[in-house]
Amino acid sequence: MYVPSYEALVVAPPTLYRQGLVGTLREVWPNLGITLATDCATVPRLLYQRAYAVVILDAELLTCLANRYLSQLRTIRSNQPLLLFTGGRLPPALRQYLVQAGPWLSWLPRHVAPAAVVAGLTPYLSGQGRPADTPPVSLARHPRPATAFSRRELEVLRLVVDDHCNQEIADQLCLSVRTVESHRRALLHKTGAKTLVGLVVQALREGWVGV
Repeated sequence: MYVPSYEALVVAPPTLYRQGLVGTLREVWPNLGITLATDCATVPRLLYQRAYAVVILDAELLTCLANRYLSQLRTIRSNQPLLLFTGGRLPPALRQYLVQAGPWLSWLPRHVAPAAVVAGLTPYLSGQGRPADTPPVSLARHPRPATAFSRRELEVLRLVVDDHCNQEIADQLCLSVRTVESHRRALLHKTGAKTLVGLVVQALREGWVGV
């Protein structure tokens, strides 16, 4: 029998993107328990031990045959809801599997706006763990910074969210490392964020890197 705890299992690399996702979860569902894992190989063992309200899995970790792995999870706990974050392009076989999987498995591109993530998780997390007299957290966007981002700043921001270092960003955008550093300083200044983690959380919350 499926008896979920009010806890989410987040399986993703330890990147700034994951920190932003966890920040969004904690903001919208402050009473939600969150278990973090960085290796998809540990998930079957965890599911043998208990059920979760939802498993959130970054497909970047699926270096094996994704269809076989997801079928294994289904065998262990048939009613376990799972939200899969995918890259920009799905292999045809995986896409077909996701379409045919049924309501237990849903998927989203990694950089959808936070409102889409919340909408995808609400069926599993809505109405649980929040005291009755506590109003839900508003999903209204915070005011945008007074100075708009340039196209190049948005490109740098997207790569920062993807947890690339300055050198990797410079290589991908054909810029110097010094120019990348300048863009990062401008992003921190314009958003009022004090750290890169704060910048990523704000970027995901506001949908600045949404597809």
